[in-house]
Amino acid sequence: MQQGNQNAMTVKKGLPKQLQNPIEQIQARYNHFNDAFKVWLAKQTIAVETAVVTTASAAQGAAIGAFMSTLSPDKPSAFPIPPPNANLNPQAMASLKQAQALSGGPLIQARNFAVMTGVNAGISCVLRRLRGKEDVQSSMAAAFGSGVMFSLVSGMGGANAVTSGVFFAVVQGGLFQVGQKFSQPAAEDINYAKTRSMLNNLGLQNYEKNFKKGLLSDNTLPLLNDSALRDVKIPPGPRLLILDQIQSVCREHDLREKHGSRR
Repeated sequence: MQQGNQNAMTVKKGLPKQLQNPIEQIQARYNHFNDAFKVWLAKQTIAVETAVVTTASAAQGAAIGAFMSTLSPDKPSAFPIPPPNANLNPQAMASLKQAQALSGGPLIQARNFAVMTGVNAGISCVLRRLRGKEDVQSSMAAAFGSGVMFSLVSGMGGANAVTSGVFFAVVQGGLFQVGQKFSQPAAEDINYAKTRSMLNNLGLQNYEKNFKKGLLSDNTLPLLNDSALRDVKIPPGPRLLILDQIQSVCREHDLREKHGSRR
């Protein structure tokens, strides 16, 4: 009986690729690469991280812009350019320029969206590194910058740049607040508030579920070691970052206690 079970286990271990779902394999490889990339990026200087994040976001924006242009083919006659002596009020002219900015071929739309998403991501990255957090102020500042640059690069004119920036900031700020409201942690998640903050600062928020599965709450943070993190299936790179962060916090706490006792 035991020999039969062992033979069955041997067969299963001998055919992992045939038995495993190809989509799951691709997803697992992507998650592994993404986690390793985040660990590497967190160790870089602010200039390197900003350049990488801006470039990656600009590439994604360019792809989105090019795809959207295929859904609405470029029709220059739909938004004719008015003659120089046309007597149009400023609001009508601004609306016309906005419509022209959102139309165009794949290259134009790819350029516009690349600038918009790249600038937004770059400003957000800088503010997050400088301020140590992401909040509605940072989100609105990034949106304002992306709105201004989108206005300039799409030909809407410098006069409309501030208006576009304010519009982008208000919209993204509102969306950020709505997202925060709907993503409020449940009552039981209060026990993982410090853990969540630490993981977010390290860019490892995807591993919060691992802490919860292992019941590694805030009270267990000072007791964590490599073995405990390995048991909840956290890879070596993130384990090192987490343990280093915990040791750093403990050292700061000990220093504060020493200074307090001397006083």
